[in-house]
Amino acid sequence: MNKNKYRGSSFDDFLKEEGILEEVELKAAKRAVALQLEKLMKSQSLSKKAMAGRMHTSRAAVDRLLDTSNPSVTLSTLGKAARVLGRKLKIELVAA
Repeated sequence: MNKNKYRGSSFDDFLKEEGILEEVELKAAKRAVALQLEKLMKSQSLSKKAMAGRMHTSRAAVDRLLDTSNPSVTLSTLGKAARVLGRKLKIELVAA
């Protein structure tokens, strides 16, 4: 009988066992933030060039911010983007 060692476990358990849970969660969070920023920009008819101008940064920095596959973004950049869009950045540490 071929038993599946993952049967009955969660996907998080699988990712944890593979040693990639934290990486996957961080990428998912970055993706969610990038998509939210893009949606807000679209709702305000704000181009990447205009966003960069209002943030006092380069268009390339805005591209990195909106790149769902690029997890590298600073809190400063996120804060500037939030302010430009009339939002406030909220970061929270939760129980593991």
